Amino acid sequence: MSTDQQDSDQLSAWFGTPLGQYLLAREHEYFDRVVADIFGFNALQCGLAQIDLLRASRITSRWCVGASGPIALQADFTDLPIAANSVDLVVLPHVLEFSADPHQILREVVRILVPEGQVVISGFNPWSLLGMKRLIPRARGQMPWCGHFIQLPRLKDWLSLLSLDVIGGRMQGYAPPFSQERWLRRFGFMDAAGDRWWPFAGGVYFLQAVKHVRGMRLIKPSWRPRLAASGNVVALRRFRGRGIAARQITTKR
Repeated sequence: MSTDQQDSDQLSAWFGTPLGQYLLAREHEYFDRVVADIFGFNALQCGLAQIDLLRASRITSRWCVGASGPIALQADFTDLPIAANSVDLVVLPHVLEFSADPHQILREVVRILVPEGQVVISGFNPWSLLGMKRLIPRARGQMPWCGHFIQLPRLKDWLSLLSLDVIGGRMQGYAPPFSQERWLRRFGFMDAAGDRWWPFAGGVYFLQAVKHVRGMRLIKPSWRPRLAASGNVVALRRFRGRGIAARQITTKR
């Protein structure tokens, strides 16, 4: 088992704690809403195999890369055994901050995505109350504060360099990182006020990006009215003639 997969399993266990459940509810809310509107043939989740973040997807072929899970593909995130240009949707829940080579993971995502395919990323925000807990020496060796939290502007720069255009995202989880559920409920008012007063300080950020290929233009269907098979030219001339006549009548009036 790779180190990345071990961290993923430990993070899955941490999401069972009160603080983890608090954040996981917000992650499910975001992923359920976003992936439901992404269509295609194949969807892939990298990491957190025990947590199904593709449950709301309408894509029928859904897979998860991890050490365990109901439908799990055991593989290295930096070297996926998947054909290029074959996946329509990839979700990366907290994979990059627990990887020794997050750039290579993103390059693999770009490789396997079809043109106009999408990736949805979640990460811990270092500039939040949850992220600031890393300053406590005792917490640095604990999950999830042992990870390398990535600043949101830096992640956006990485995506831009790989021709991934950000088309959506948001922050969630503004309450302090309490370990007890009753304190998390008591500070639940901070979630309602967070988006308005301190939108940059959510404990978790989400990004949705699309893969654009230079020089490629999608052919859209024509919505021009279909004419009868026989006498197409005549019918078109009649249609144009009526339009000209109508304009002349309007002008005379």
